[in-house]
Amino acid sequence: MKRTGLLSLALALAAFSANAQAGITMGAMNGWMFTFSGNVNAFLTYTDPSCGNNATTCSYSGSLIPAGDNEKVTRIQTGLAPAFAIFEAKGKEGGMDLGVHFGFAPEIQSPGRYHDTCGGSFGIQCGTQIDMREVYLTAGGSWGQILAGRAIGVYQKENLLTDMTVFGVGLTGGAAGVGTTLGHIGTGYTYPNFNSQITYSTAGNKEGQFTIGLFDPSIVLRGGTPLYTETQTPRLEVGYTHTSHMGKGSSDKLMLYASGLYANVKNPAASKSISPWGLAAGGEWTGGSGLQLDLSGFYQDGVGSTVMFDDGLAVDRVGEMRTSYGYLLQLQYMAKDSKWKFGGSYGDNHVNQTTNDKSVGVAPVNSLKDNSDITVAATYMYTKSLRGVFELDFGSGEAWDDTKVSSTTVAAGMMLFF
Repeated sequence: MKRTGLLSLALALAAFSANAQAGITMGAMNGWMFTFSGNVNAFLTYTDPSCGNNATTCSYSGSLIPAGDNEKVTRIQTGLAPAFAIFEAKGKEGGMDLGVHFGFAPEIQSPGRYHDTCGGSFGIQCGTQIDMREVYLTAGGSWGQILAGRAIGVYQKENLLTDMTVFGVGLTGGAAGVGTTLGHIGTGYTYPNFNSQITYSTAGNKEGQFTIGLFDPSIVLRGGTPLYTETQTPRLEVGYTHTSHMGKGSSDKLMLYASGLYANVKNPAASKSISPWGLAAGGEWTGGSGLQLDLSGFYQDGVGSTVMFDDGLAVDRVGEMRTSYGYLLQLQYMAKDSKWKFGGSYGDNHVNQTTNDKSVGVAPVNSLKDNSDITVAATYMYTKSLRGVFELDFGSGEAWDDTKVSSTTVAAGMMLFF
C-alpha cells in the first residue's frame, strides 16, 4: 500500500512537548498512524541593560547581556521554545514499533530587526529563520528503542527540559538576537544542542530508563576560531532517569536524572588533543498539593558554558581546557482547579581560569567568570491549549577583570499548543 497516498501528519511537540496537547491524528489501513502537532508562541519583551562600576562599556567574551546604546530595546519575538510544526508517523512491522519524526522550528522575528529580513547586510533573502531541528527514525520493542537521526542531545537534556523558562523567555540575547531567547541557557546549564546521533534507550515503561548514544563529533572553538578540528571518533553521551511516586497511592512524584559526556578532539597543526567531559544531575519533586521543586547542576571540562564546544569558552588562548559548572533552582505552584501558575528560579554558570589565563600580562583575562539570572513568572491557562505568560528577569554577568553587566527584562506573551 502506498503511504504517500495516505499523507497524514504526526507530531509531538519535539523535545519541548511534555505539556503540549494531542495534535491531529489520522490512521491508515496498514496500521500506520500519522500525527501533526506543535505550538506557536509570541512574546513582547522590553530589555534594559546597564554596565556596572559606572563604566561606559562592559563587553567581554562570554557575556550574555549586550549593553550598548542600542540594546535598550522592545521586541516582539519567539521565546525559548521556538514555534514547532511536528510531523510524525508510527507503525508496527515484524514485531517492531517503527517511527519517523520531522520537527520544524521557525521563529517569528527577523534577524537584526531588518524589515522582513529584506535588504541590508542580510541581502535579498526574506522571511524568518526556519530551524530543521529534528529528523529521526525509531525502531523498538520490549527490548528498548534505537533512535537514529537528528534530535536533542542526551547530556544535560533534562536540565533544559525541566527549566520553567522553556515556556517563557529568560535572557533575550540582545537587540539583534537571532533565533530563540536564552531562558536559563548559560545561567543554569549548558545548551545540549540538537545533534546527529545513534542512541539506544531501554524500555520506557519502567521507573528507570537508561540511554547511551554516539554523536557526530564536534570541533572546539577558541574564541571564535576553530582550534581542535580533527574528530576521528564520535562523542559519547549517556543518561539515566528514574521516576517514582512517594508511597503507595501518593500523588507526589519524584524524578531523578543524571547524564554524562566524553569526547576526544585533536589540533592537527600542534599535534595536540584534548578530551572534554562533563557530568550533570538533578531532581524534580511534584506534590499533589500543586507545589513543584527543581534542582539541577553540572560540572564539566573543555565544554564551555553557554553552547557546548563553540561558545569560545571551552579552552584558553593556548588550547588548555577550562572548567565550568553551574546550577538551577526553581519553585513553582499551581493550586488545584486554578488557572494560574506561579514560579521563580535562580540559575548561575561559572567558568574557572586556567593557569595560562592567570598569567597573561598584568591584568586578568577579559572573559566570563559568572552569568546568572533570576526569573519570576506567572502563567494563566486560558484553555487547555492556550496559555498567557508574564515574566520578569534580572540578569547579571561578570568577567575575570571585574567588568560587570546587568539587565532587567519584562515580557508578556501567548503560547498555543495543538
